[in-house]
Amino acid sequence: MQALSLYAGPAAREHIRRYGLSPDHIRTIPAAAGGPKGLILGAVDRFVFGEWLPRSQQPVDLVGASIGAWRMATACLDQPMAAFERLEHDYIHQHYELRPGQKLPPARLVSEEFARNLRLFYGGRVPEVLQHPRYRLHIVTSHGRHLLGREHGVRTPLGYLGAFLSNSVRRRAMGAWLERVVFSTAGGVGQRLAPLPFATGDYRTRQLALDEANFYPALQASCSIPFVLQAVHDIPGAPPGAYWDGGITDYHLHLNYAAAPDAAQRPGLVLYPHFQRAVVPGWLDKALKWRHRATHFLDNMLLLAPNPAWIQTLPNGKLPDRQDFTHYGNDLAARVQAWTRAVRMSEQLAEEYAAWLERPDPARLQAL
Repeated sequence: MQALSLYAGPAAREHIRRYGLSPDHIRTIPAAAGGPKGLILGAVDRFVFGEWLPRSQQPVDLVGASIGAWRMATACLDQPMAAFERLEHDYIHQHYELRPGQKLPPARLVSEEFARNLRLFYGGRVPEVLQHPRYRLHIVTSHGRHLLGREHGVRTPLGYLGAFLSNSVRRRAMGAWLERVVFSTAGGVGQRLAPLPFATGDYRTRQLALDEANFYPALQASCSIPFVLQAVHDIPGAPPGAYWDGGITDYHLHLNYAAAPDAAQRPGLVLYPHFQRAVVPGWLDKALKWRHRATHFLDNMLLLAPNPAWIQTLPNGKLPDRQDFTHYGNDLAARVQAWTRAVRMSEQLAEEYAAWLERPDPARLQAL
């Protein structure tokens, strides 16, 4: 059974039909929120950043939310293959002991432990991320407004209820409650802030500089799922207030890449290793199936995703997900075994992508 499915927007399909695909054709790589689901992409990450992209020299924008931000920051480290292996190990082995009757650990405990782990992971290596000679990192966060301006036991649930209702009517209306704030590195050593690799007319957006003072809080904020972790407040160099998971505003980064401000000067494709075919705009859109369809935003995208039939062969017949923390509870060994088995099986995804690149057959491409 083939593990890998390939999906392409019309511009990407035509490009591959005419020119094939080589690493110097890639302009942008997004990385979605989705918690443990991102583990299934570890082997693809190691191949893309450790073997394939190093064969080219052009600048590449890396856009990440939540675990996707952690993955893309890891891609900017020296020796990324080893760094991705460590990320995979650390994520799989994270554990929060539950007391009798508890289904989830306290958000304060998770936030404190996660902050500690980030500092252990990137300790002494933040300059590698910020000064990468080719990769421009963009970390997506969700900044609360009005009722969501500060985390609060009553105002926060009410604010998210307002965001949910507003989003149900119109996605842009959710901007009254939450705005997209992107922390970006410079375009190179000594250069100005790298421009965003997507247009921002779709949703209320700010772009700010990512630096050593705000790297850890920005990355933690991008991973801070509401009510599971605490919000990160008052990030240095950013407007005051509460910052949450970037997946709230941009769950799968369904962004307007086709109209990026510098698209004419720097044409190329968006390569998207993802864990499913649908590119869902925001976390609150998960149940709104009509927003799961592709739009012209994704015309220049090649999306790699596991074959749904192959997913059925994984442990428990599904991708690793956050429900596994509840399912396995304090049985860390059983969860580690299931997740490790899934990521070992995912090596087939990277092998099939590498084989397809030797002779990029447009017939394998399905419509997004």
